[in-house]
Amino acid sequence: MPEPTRRHALAAAAAVAATVAVAVAPQAAAHDHHSPDTFDEVYKGRRIQGRPAAGGGHHHGAGYAVFIDGVELHLMRNADGSWISVVSHYDPVPTPKAAARAAVDELQGAALLPFPASPAN
Repeated sequence: MPEPTRRHALAAAAAVAATVAVAVAPQAAAHDHHSPDTFDEVYKGRRIQGRPAAGGGHHHGAGYAVFIDGVELHLMRNADGSWISVVSHYDPVPTPKAAARAAVDELQGAALLPFPASPAN
């Protein structure tokens, strides 16, 4: 039997890595679909709340809604699982609660205005 070459060793390692990735991917994907925890707290004098959304709406928050003083914060989930809002769009954070806190920090006491829904075409 011929001596294994570097190419054979790399091919075998790649095959093992691919097998592990296929086995782990369903578990990782299932974890990503869990809704974040519900929260309701006062942060820097502002009431922030987060909860699973009841369908519809004008947000892209993967079925999750965040409110600051009762006004919905337009929230979006990135492909990597991080979250951004219209207030802190260029500062991704790991959770909707962190997005709400970042928005409060950015607002510096200003009121959050409702995000207008797209007009019907």
